[in-house]
Amino acid sequence: MRTITLAILLGTAAIGASLAPAASAQDRPDQKAFFQVYKELVETNTTLSSGSCTQAAAQIGARLKTAGYADSDITYFSVPDHPREGGLVAMLKGSDARAKPMLLMAHLDVVEAKREDWTRDPFTLVEDGGYYYARGSTDDKAQAAIWADAMVRFKTGGYRPKRTIKLALTCGEETTFAFNGAEWLAKNKPDLIAAEFALNEGGNGLLTEEGQRKTLFLQVGEKAAQNFTLLATNPGGHSSQPTPDNAIYELSDALKAVQGYEFPIRFTDTTRAFFAGNAAAQPGPMADAIKRLLADPADSAANAVVSASKTYHSMLRTTCVATLLNAGHAENALPQRATANVNCRIFPGETVDATLARLKALAGPKVTVTANQPVRPTAVPPSLDPKILGPARAVAAKHFPGIAILPLMSTGATDGVFFETIGIPVYGVPGLFIGADINRAHGLNERMNVKSLYDGRDYLFDVVKAYAG
Repeated sequence: MRTITLAILLGTAAIGASLAPAASAQDRPDQKAFFQVYKELVETNTTLSSGSCTQAAAQIGARLKTAGYADSDITYFSVPDHPREGGLVAMLKGSDARAKPMLLMAHLDVVEAKREDWTRDPFTLVEDGGYYYARGSTDDKAQAAIWADAMVRFKTGGYRPKRTIKLALTCGEETTFAFNGAEWLAKNKPDLIAAEFALNEGGNGLLTEEGQRKTLFLQVGEKAAQNFTLLATNPGGHSSQPTPDNAIYELSDALKAVQGYEFPIRFTDTTRAFFAGNAAAQPGPMADAIKRLLADPADSAANAVVSASKTYHSMLRTTCVATLLNAGHAENALPQRATANVNCRIFPGETVDATLARLKALAGPKVTVTANQPVRPTAVPPSLDPKILGPARAVAAKHFPGIAILPLMSTGATDGVFFETIGIPVYGVPGLFIGADINRAHGLNERMNVKSLYDGRDYLFDVVKAYAG
Protein backbone atom coordinates (compact mmCIF):
# COMPACT_ATOMS: atom_id res chain seq x y z
CA MET A 1 0.00 0.00 0.00
CA ARG A 2 1.79 3.08 -1.20
CA THR A 3 -0.18 5.57 0.83
CA ILE A 4 -3.32 5.92 2.93
CA THR A 5 -5.57 8.97 3.06
CA LEU A 6 -7.22 8.13 6.38
CA ALA A 7 -4.54 9.32 8.73
CA ILE A 8 -5.63 12.92 9.22
CA LEU A 9 -9.38 12.69 8.74
CA LEU A 10 -9.99 12.79 12.47
CA GLY A 11 -12.79 15.32 12.17
CA THR A 12 -15.00 13.33 9.87
CA ALA A 13 -17.83 11.94 11.97
CA ALA A 14 -19.26 11.42 15.40
CA ILE A 15 -17.17 9.22 17.64
CA GLY A 16 -18.45 5.70 18.05
CA ALA A 17 -17.85 2.96 20.53
CA SER A 18 -14.54 2.62 22.32
CA LEU A 19 -12.14 -0.01 21.06
CA ALA A 20 -10.77 -1.29 24.34
CA PRO A 21 -7.41 -3.11 24.34
CA ALA A 22 -7.77 -6.86 24.25
CA ALA A 23 -5.70 -8.95 26.63
CA SER A 24 -6.55 -11.93 24.46
CA ALA A 25 -8.67 -11.78 21.33
CA GLN A 26 -7.98 -15.40 20.41
CA ASP A 27 -10.46 -17.24 22.60
CA ARG A 28 -12.55 -18.78 19.81
CA PRO A 29 -11.12 -21.82 18.00
CA ASP A 30 -11.56 -20.11 14.63
CA GLN A 31 -9.60 -17.10 15.90
CA LYS A 32 -6.76 -19.34 17.05
CA ALA A 33 -6.68 -20.99 13.62
CA PHE A 34 -6.61 -17.59 11.93
CA PHE A 35 -3.75 -16.45 14.15
CA GLN A 36 -1.62 -19.31 12.85
CA VAL A 37 -2.25 -18.19 9.26
CA TYR A 38 -1.48 -14.58 10.14
CA LYS A 39 1.63 -15.41 12.16
CA GLU A 40 3.10 -17.69 9.50
CA LEU A 41 2.49 -15.10 6.78
CA VAL A 42 3.90 -12.17 8.77
CA GLU A 43 6.98 -14.14 9.83
CA THR A 44 7.74 -15.16 6.25
CA ASN A 45 10.12 -12.51 4.94
CA THR A 46 8.74 -11.19 1.65
CA THR A 47 10.98 -8.16 1.11
CA LEU A 48 12.40 -7.76 -2.38
CA SER A 49 15.99 -7.87 -1.16
CA SER A 50 15.99 -11.12 0.80
CA GLY A 51 12.48 -12.57 1.05
CA SER A 52 10.21 -14.78 -1.01
CA CYS A 53 6.60 -14.15 -1.95
CA THR A 54 6.72 -17.49 -3.74
CA GLN A 55 7.30 -19.23 -0.40
CA ALA A 56 4.45 -17.29 1.23
CA ALA A 57 2.11 -18.19 -1.62
CA ALA A 58 3.08 -21.86 -1.33
CA GLN A 59 2.31 -21.81 2.40
CA ILE A 60 -1.14 -20.34 1.77
CA GLY A 61 -1.69 -22.86 -1.02
CA ALA A 62 -0.83 -25.73 1.33
CA ARG A 63 -3.44 -24.53 3.80
CA LEU A 64 -6.03 -24.30 1.03
CA LYS A 65 -5.21 -27.85 -0.04
CA THR A 66 -5.58 -29.11 3.53
CA ALA A 67 -8.98 -27.40 3.66
CA GLY A 68 -10.12 -29.41 0.65
CA TYR A 69 -9.32 -27.35 -2.44
CA ALA A 70 -8.31 -29.42 -5.46
CA ASP A 71 -5.14 -28.81 -7.45
CA SER A 72 -7.31 -27.43 -10.24
CA ASP A 73 -8.65 -24.77 -7.85
CA ILE A 74 -5.19 -23.30 -7.17
CA THR A 75 -2.90 -21.65 -9.72
CA TYR A 76 0.65 -20.65 -8.79
CA PHE A 77 2.45 -18.17 -11.02
CA SER A 78 5.89 -16.59 -11.40
CA VAL A 79 8.38 -15.85 -14.17
CA PRO A 80 11.85 -17.40 -14.59
CA ASP A 81 13.77 -14.19 -13.98
CA HIS A 82 11.85 -13.44 -10.76
CA PRO A 83 11.40 -16.87 -9.14
CA ARG A 84 10.96 -15.50 -5.59
CA GLU A 85 8.24 -13.00 -6.57
CA GLY A 86 5.44 -15.41 -7.36
CA GLY A 87 1.84 -15.54 -6.19
CA LEU A 88 -1.32 -17.59 -6.42
CA VAL A 89 -4.91 -17.46 -7.58
CA ALA A 90 -7.44 -19.71 -5.83
CA MET A 91 -11.09 -20.34 -6.62
CA LEU A 92 -14.20 -21.44 -4.74
CA LYS A 93 -16.77 -22.31 -7.38
CA GLY A 94 -20.24 -20.82 -7.09
CA SER A 95 -23.56 -22.56 -7.57
CA ASP A 96 -24.96 -20.18 -10.21
CA ALA A 97 -23.07 -20.11 -13.50
CA ARG A 98 -24.93 -16.93 -14.47
CA ALA A 99 -23.56 -15.00 -11.48
CA LYS A 100 -20.26 -13.30 -12.31
CA PRO A 101 -17.35 -14.07 -9.96
CA MET A 102 -15.98 -11.71 -7.31
CA LEU A 103 -12.27 -11.28 -6.61
CA LEU A 104 -10.45 -10.87 -3.29
CA MET A 105 -7.00 -9.34 -3.75
CA ALA A 106 -4.02 -8.56 -1.53
CA HIS A 107 -0.27 -8.26 -1.92
CA LEU A 108 2.24 -10.47 -0.13
CA ASP A 109 5.35 -8.29 -0.44
CA VAL A 110 6.38 -5.82 2.25
CA VAL A 111 8.61 -2.77 2.54
CA GLU A 112 12.22 -3.38 3.59
CA ALA A 113 12.93 -3.47 7.35
CA LYS A 114 16.37 -3.35 9.02
CA ARG A 115 16.69 -5.20 12.32
CA GLU A 116 19.11 -2.61 13.73
CA ASP A 117 16.50 0.13 13.32
CA TRP A 118 13.58 -1.72 14.92
CA THR A 119 12.84 -2.21 18.60
CA ARG A 120 12.00 -5.85 17.85
CA ASP A 121 12.87 -8.31 15.11
CA PRO A 122 10.65 -7.08 12.25
CA PHE A 123 9.97 -10.64 11.11
CA THR A 124 8.93 -12.05 14.46
CA LEU A 125 5.32 -11.37 15.41
CA VAL A 126 5.18 -9.95 18.93
CA GLU A 127 2.07 -9.02 20.91
CA ASP A 128 2.59 -6.08 23.26
CA GLY A 129 0.15 -3.63 24.80
CA GLY A 130 -2.81 -4.64 22.64
CA TYR A 131 -0.83 -4.57 19.36
CA TYR A 132 0.85 -7.07 17.07
CA TYR A 133 4.26 -5.75 16.00
CA ALA A 134 6.04 -6.87 12.82
CA ARG A 135 6.69 -5.73 9.27
CA GLY A 136 3.55 -6.43 7.28
CA SER A 137 1.37 -6.80 10.36
CA THR A 138 -0.83 -4.15 8.75
CA ASP A 139 0.35 -3.64 5.16
CA ASP A 140 -0.82 -5.88 3.62
CA LYS A 141 -0.57 -9.21 5.40
CA ALA A 142 -3.54 -8.52 7.65
CA GLN A 143 -5.74 -8.33 4.54
CA ALA A 144 -4.01 -11.27 2.86
CA ALA A 145 -4.34 -13.48 5.94
CA ILE A 146 -8.01 -12.56 6.39
CA TRP A 147 -8.81 -13.43 2.76
CA ALA A 148 -6.87 -16.72 2.91
CA ASP A 149 -8.50 -17.63 6.22
CA ALA A 150 -11.94 -16.84 4.82
CA MET A 151 -11.34 -19.14 1.84
CA VAL A 152 -10.33 -21.92 4.25
CA ARG A 153 -13.41 -21.37 6.42
CA PHE A 154 -15.72 -21.30 3.42
CA LYS A 155 -14.42 -24.69 2.28
CA THR A 156 -14.28 -26.43 5.63
CA GLY A 157 -17.66 -25.03 6.60
CA GLY A 158 -19.34 -26.36 3.45
CA TYR A 159 -20.34 -22.89 2.29
CA ARG A 160 -21.51 -22.85 -1.34
CA PRO A 161 -21.65 -19.29 -2.61
CA LYS A 162 -23.96 -18.26 -5.40
CA ARG A 163 -21.13 -16.55 -7.25
CA THR A 164 -17.60 -17.90 -7.59
CA ILE A 165 -15.10 -16.35 -5.15
CA LYS A 166 -11.56 -15.88 -6.42
CA LEU A 167 -8.48 -15.00 -4.38
CA ALA A 168 -5.41 -13.33 -5.92
CA LEU A 169 -2.30 -12.95 -3.76
CA THR A 170 0.42 -11.10 -5.65
CA CYS A 171 3.90 -9.64 -5.21
CA GLY A 172 5.58 -6.42 -6.31
CA GLU A 173 3.15 -3.79 -5.05
CA GLU A 174 5.64 -2.05 -2.77
CA THR A 175 8.59 -1.66 -5.16
CA THR A 176 8.40 0.18 -8.47
CA PHE A 177 10.83 -2.02 -10.42
CA ALA A 178 9.87 -5.39 -8.96
CA PHE A 179 7.95 -8.02 -10.93
CA ASN A 180 4.35 -6.99 -10.35
CA GLY A 181 2.04 -9.98 -10.11
CA ALA A 182 -1.17 -7.99 -10.49
CA GLU A 183 0.09 -6.40 -13.70
CA TRP A 184 1.26 -9.79 -15.00
CA LEU A 185 -2.11 -11.41 -14.30
CA ALA A 186 -3.98 -8.57 -16.00
CA LYS A 187 -1.82 -8.87 -19.12
CA ASN A 188 -1.29 -12.63 -19.28
CA LYS A 189 -4.11 -14.36 -17.39
CA PRO A 190 -7.13 -12.03 -17.52
CA ASP A 191 -9.59 -14.93 -17.69
CA LEU A 192 -8.13 -16.39 -14.50
CA ILE A 193 -8.99 -13.28 -12.49
CA ALA A 194 -12.07 -12.13 -14.45
CA ALA A 195 -14.67 -10.82 -12.01
CA GLU A 196 -17.61 -8.45 -11.73
CA PHE A 197 -15.70 -6.53 -9.03
CA ALA A 198 -12.71 -6.88 -6.72
CA LEU A 199 -12.23 -6.17 -3.02
CA ASN A 200 -8.83 -4.75 -2.13
CA GLU A 201 -6.88 -2.82 0.49
CA GLY A 202 -7.32 0.95 0.70
CA GLY A 203 -10.47 1.18 2.80
CA ASN A 204 -10.29 0.71 6.59
CA GLY A 205 -11.71 2.49 9.59
CA LEU A 206 -10.24 5.25 11.68
CA LEU A 207 -9.42 5.13 15.40
CA THR A 208 -8.93 8.19 17.55
CA GLU A 209 -5.89 8.49 19.80
CA GLU A 210 -8.13 7.25 22.62
CA GLY A 211 -8.87 4.06 20.69
CA GLN A 212 -12.44 4.96 19.75
CA ARG A 213 -13.91 3.97 16.41
CA LYS A 214 -14.53 7.06 14.33
CA THR A 215 -15.55 6.38 10.74
CA LEU A 216 -15.39 3.64 8.13
CA PHE A 217 -14.12 4.39 4.63
CA LEU A 218 -14.84 2.46 1.45
CA GLN A 219 -12.24 3.32 -1.14
CA VAL A 220 -13.91 4.06 -4.46
CA GLY A 221 -11.16 5.25 -6.77
CA GLU A 222 -7.56 6.30 -6.39
CA LYS A 223 -4.96 8.54 -7.96
CA ALA A 224 -2.27 7.31 -10.34
CA ALA A 225 1.34 7.58 -9.18
CA GLN A 226 3.89 8.75 -11.73
CA ASN A 227 7.48 9.97 -11.42
CA PHE A 228 9.09 12.51 -13.73
CA THR A 229 12.73 13.54 -14.15
CA LEU A 230 13.73 17.18 -14.59
CA LEU A 231 17.20 17.58 -16.12
CA ALA A 232 19.36 20.67 -16.61
CA THR A 233 22.73 20.40 -18.39
CA ASN A 234 25.59 22.83 -18.95
CA PRO A 235 29.19 22.71 -20.24
CA GLY A 236 30.36 23.67 -16.76
CA GLY A 237 33.79 25.11 -16.08
CA HIS A 238 35.95 26.42 -13.28
CA SER A 239 34.04 27.67 -10.25
CA SER A 240 36.35 30.70 -9.99
CA GLN A 241 34.71 32.09 -13.13
CA PRO A 242 30.95 31.62 -12.73
CA THR A 243 28.54 32.42 -15.54
CA PRO A 244 24.81 33.17 -15.52
CA ASP A 245 24.10 29.76 -17.09
CA ASN A 246 24.21 27.26 -14.21
CA ALA A 247 22.52 23.86 -14.22
CA ILE A 248 21.69 24.02 -10.51
CA TYR A 249 20.09 27.46 -10.77
CA GLU A 250 18.14 26.48 -13.89
CA LEU A 251 16.84 23.36 -12.20
CA SER A 252 16.03 25.34 -9.06
CA ASP A 253 13.98 27.83 -11.08
CA ALA A 254 12.06 24.98 -12.67
CA LEU A 255 11.33 23.37 -9.30
CA LYS A 256 10.16 26.69 -7.85
CA ALA A 257 7.74 26.96 -10.78
CA VAL A 258 6.42 23.48 -10.03
CA GLN A 259 6.12 24.34 -6.36
CA GLY A 260 4.10 27.46 -7.13
CA TYR A 261 1.66 25.81 -9.52
CA GLU A 262 -1.71 24.51 -8.38
CA PHE A 263 -3.47 22.03 -10.63
CA PRO A 264 -7.16 22.85 -11.08
CA ILE A 265 -9.77 21.50 -8.69
CA ARG A 266 -11.60 18.41 -9.88
CA PHE A 267 -14.41 16.30 -8.44
CA THR A 268 -15.38 12.71 -9.07
CA ASP A 269 -18.66 11.21 -7.88
CA THR A 270 -16.70 9.70 -4.99
CA THR A 271 -14.99 12.89 -3.84
CA ARG A 272 -18.18 14.90 -4.22
CA ALA A 273 -20.02 12.37 -2.04
CA PHE A 274 -17.13 12.36 0.45
CA PHE A 275 -17.01 16.13 0.88
CA ALA A 276 -20.81 16.45 0.96
CA GLY A 277 -21.08 13.77 3.65
CA ASN A 278 -18.17 15.19 5.59
CA ALA A 279 -19.15 18.86 5.62
CA ALA A 280 -21.67 18.65 8.46
CA ALA A 281 -19.09 17.23 10.88
CA GLN A 282 -16.58 20.03 10.28
CA PRO A 283 -16.18 23.30 12.21
CA GLY A 284 -18.25 26.18 10.86
CA PRO A 285 -15.73 27.87 8.53
CA MET A 286 -14.59 24.57 7.02
CA ALA A 287 -18.16 23.29 6.56
CA ASP A 288 -19.17 26.51 4.82
CA ALA A 289 -16.07 26.47 2.60
CA ILE A 290 -16.69 22.85 1.56
CA LYS A 291 -20.27 23.65 0.56
CA ARG A 292 -19.15 26.68 -1.43
CA LEU A 293 -16.42 24.74 -3.18
CA LEU A 294 -18.83 21.98 -4.14
CA ALA A 295 -21.08 24.60 -5.67
CA ASP A 296 -18.23 26.47 -7.40
CA PRO A 297 -14.78 24.83 -7.74
CA ALA A 298 -13.43 28.22 -8.87
CA ASP A 299 -14.20 29.84 -5.49
CA SER A 300 -10.65 30.80 -4.49
CA ALA A 301 -11.56 31.90 -0.96
CA ALA A 302 -13.28 28.55 -0.26
CA ASN A 303 -10.34 26.72 -1.82
CA ALA A 304 -7.91 28.48 0.54
CA VAL A 305 -9.84 27.24 3.58
CA VAL A 306 -10.41 23.68 2.41
CA SER A 307 -6.91 23.22 0.97
CA ALA A 308 -5.35 24.21 4.28
CA SER A 309 -5.88 20.52 5.08
CA LYS A 310 -3.12 18.64 3.27
CA THR A 311 -5.41 15.64 2.78
CA TYR A 312 -8.26 17.70 1.37
CA HIS A 313 -5.79 19.61 -0.79
CA SER A 314 -4.58 16.35 -2.32
CA MET A 315 -8.10 14.96 -2.76
CA LEU A 316 -9.10 17.96 -4.87
CA ARG A 317 -6.46 17.94 -7.59
CA THR A 318 -3.38 16.43 -9.16
CA THR A 319 -0.30 17.14 -7.05
CA CYS A 320 3.39 17.14 -7.98
CA VAL A 321 6.27 17.44 -5.53
CA ALA A 322 10.06 17.24 -5.76
CA THR A 323 11.38 14.22 -3.87
CA LEU A 324 15.00 13.64 -5.01
CA LEU A 325 17.90 15.88 -6.12
CA ASN A 326 21.32 15.20 -7.65
CA ALA A 327 23.64 17.89 -8.99
CA GLY A 328 27.27 18.76 -9.68
CA HIS A 329 30.43 16.67 -9.94
CA ALA A 330 33.03 18.61 -7.91
CA GLU A 331 33.05 21.27 -5.22
CA ASN A 332 35.29 23.55 -7.31
CA ALA A 333 33.54 23.12 -10.65
CA LEU A 334 30.46 24.62 -12.25
CA PRO A 335 27.75 21.97 -12.40
CA GLN A 336 27.42 20.15 -15.70
CA ARG A 337 24.28 18.30 -14.72
CA ALA A 338 21.44 18.68 -12.23
CA THR A 339 18.46 16.34 -11.92
CA ALA A 340 15.37 16.11 -9.76
CA ASN A 341 12.65 13.55 -9.35
CA VAL A 342 9.15 14.95 -9.21
CA ASN A 343 6.50 12.59 -7.90
CA CYS A 344 2.98 13.28 -9.16
CA ARG A 345 -0.31 11.85 -7.96
CA ILE A 346 -2.64 12.23 -10.92
CA PHE A 347 -6.35 12.81 -10.39
CA PRO A 348 -8.75 10.31 -12.02
CA GLY A 349 -9.63 11.41 -15.53
CA GLU A 350 -6.36 13.23 -16.07
CA THR A 351 -3.43 11.65 -17.93
CA VAL A 352 0.32 11.16 -17.66
CA ASP A 353 0.80 12.91 -21.01
CA ALA A 354 -1.16 15.98 -19.94
CA THR A 355 0.74 16.15 -16.65
CA LEU A 356 4.03 15.84 -18.54
CA ALA A 357 3.01 18.70 -20.84
CA ARG A 358 2.20 20.90 -17.85
CA LEU A 359 5.55 20.15 -16.17
CA LYS A 360 7.39 20.95 -19.41
CA ALA A 361 5.63 24.31 -19.63
CA LEU A 362 6.50 25.09 -16.02
CA ALA A 363 10.14 24.00 -16.34
CA GLY A 364 10.86 26.16 -19.36
CA PRO A 365 13.13 25.57 -22.37
CA LYS A 366 16.39 25.07 -20.45
CA VAL A 367 15.18 22.04 -18.50
CA THR A 368 14.04 18.78 -20.07
CA VAL A 369 11.23 16.77 -18.48
CA THR A 370 10.61 13.06 -19.07
CA ALA A 371 8.16 10.55 -17.64
CA ASN A 372 10.02 7.80 -15.80
CA GLN A 373 9.47 4.16 -16.57
CA PRO A 374 7.39 2.28 -15.69
CA VAL A 375 4.36 4.34 -16.63
CA ARG A 376 1.53 2.90 -14.59
CA PRO A 377 -2.04 2.90 -15.89
CA THR A 378 -4.22 5.86 -15.03
CA ALA A 379 -6.76 4.84 -12.42
CA VAL A 380 -10.28 4.18 -13.66
CA PRO A 381 -12.65 5.25 -10.88
CA PRO A 382 -15.37 2.68 -10.17
CA SER A 383 -18.94 3.78 -9.72
CA LEU A 384 -20.71 4.34 -6.42
CA ASP A 385 -22.54 1.09 -7.04
CA PRO A 386 -25.38 0.39 -4.58
CA LYS A 387 -24.61 -3.33 -4.96
CA ILE A 388 -21.24 -2.59 -3.31
CA LEU A 389 -22.15 0.20 -0.91
CA GLY A 390 -25.35 -1.46 0.30
CA PRO A 391 -23.91 -4.73 1.68
CA ALA A 392 -20.88 -2.94 3.16
CA ARG A 393 -23.17 -0.62 5.12
CA ALA A 394 -25.66 -3.32 6.11
CA VAL A 395 -22.97 -5.60 7.54
CA ALA A 396 -21.26 -2.64 9.24
CA ALA A 397 -24.52 -1.79 11.01
CA LYS A 398 -24.34 -5.24 12.60
CA HIS A 399 -20.63 -5.25 13.49
CA PHE A 400 -20.03 -1.53 14.12
CA PRO A 401 -23.39 0.01 15.03
CA GLY A 402 -23.54 3.78 14.77
CA ILE A 403 -20.39 4.08 12.65
CA ALA A 404 -20.91 5.74 9.28
CA ILE A 405 -19.30 4.60 6.03
CA LEU A 406 -18.09 7.28 3.63
CA PRO A 407 -16.79 6.69 0.09
CA LEU A 408 -13.16 7.76 -0.19
CA MET A 409 -10.78 8.41 -3.06
CA SER A 410 -7.27 7.43 -2.04
CA THR A 411 -4.59 10.01 -2.74
CA GLY A 412 -2.18 7.15 -3.25
CA ALA A 413 -2.08 4.13 -5.54
CA THR A 414 -2.60 0.38 -5.26
CA ASP A 415 -2.39 -2.59 -7.59
CA GLY A 416 -6.08 -2.09 -8.27
CA VAL A 417 -5.16 0.08 -11.26
CA PHE A 418 -3.99 -2.98 -13.21
CA PHE A 419 -7.27 -4.84 -12.77
CA GLU A 420 -9.30 -1.73 -13.54
CA THR A 421 -7.61 -1.51 -16.95
CA ILE A 422 -9.22 -4.84 -17.91
CA GLY A 423 -12.66 -3.84 -16.71
CA ILE A 424 -12.71 -5.03 -13.10
CA PRO A 425 -13.87 -2.23 -10.76
CA VAL A 426 -11.81 -2.36 -7.56
CA TYR A 427 -13.05 -1.27 -4.14
CA GLY A 428 -10.99 -0.88 -0.98
CA VAL A 429 -13.08 -2.50 1.73
CA PRO A 430 -13.42 -1.15 5.28
CA GLY A 431 -13.38 -3.20 8.47
CA LEU A 432 -9.84 -2.92 9.83
CA PHE A 433 -9.68 0.12 12.11
CA ILE A 434 -6.26 1.80 12.15
CA GLY A 435 -4.71 4.68 14.04
CA ALA A 436 -3.83 8.14 12.83
CA ASP A 437 -0.22 6.95 12.47
CA ILE A 438 -1.44 4.52 9.78
CA ASN A 439 -0.28 1.76 12.14
CA ARG A 440 3.30 2.81 11.23
CA ALA A 441 2.99 1.08 7.87
CA HIS A 442 6.21 1.42 5.83
CA GLY A 443 7.93 2.79 8.95
CA LEU A 444 9.58 1.55 12.10
CA ASN A 445 7.77 -0.83 14.45
CA GLU A 446 4.74 -1.37 12.23
CA ARG A 447 1.81 -2.66 14.27
CA MET A 448 -1.81 -3.81 14.16
CA ASN A 449 -4.34 -3.33 16.92
CA VAL A 450 -5.20 -6.84 18.11
CA LYS A 451 -8.90 -6.29 18.69
CA SER A 452 -9.22 -4.36 15.46
CA LEU A 453 -7.71 -7.28 13.55
CA TYR A 454 -10.15 -9.86 14.91
CA ASP A 455 -13.20 -7.59 14.71
CA GLY A 456 -12.24 -6.64 11.14
CA ARG A 457 -11.81 -10.28 10.24
CA ASP A 458 -15.36 -11.05 11.40
CA TYR A 459 -16.73 -8.09 9.44
CA LEU A 460 -14.90 -8.97 6.23
CA PHE A 461 -15.94 -12.62 6.44
CA ASP A 462 -19.59 -11.62 6.62
CA VAL A 463 -19.32 -8.94 3.97
CA VAL A 464 -17.80 -11.38 1.47
CA LYS A 465 -20.70 -13.76 2.09
CA ALA A 466 -23.13 -10.87 1.62
CA TYR A 467 -21.63 -10.14 -1.80
CA ALA A 468 -21.30 -13.81 -2.78
CA GLY A 469 -24.85 -14.77 -1.95
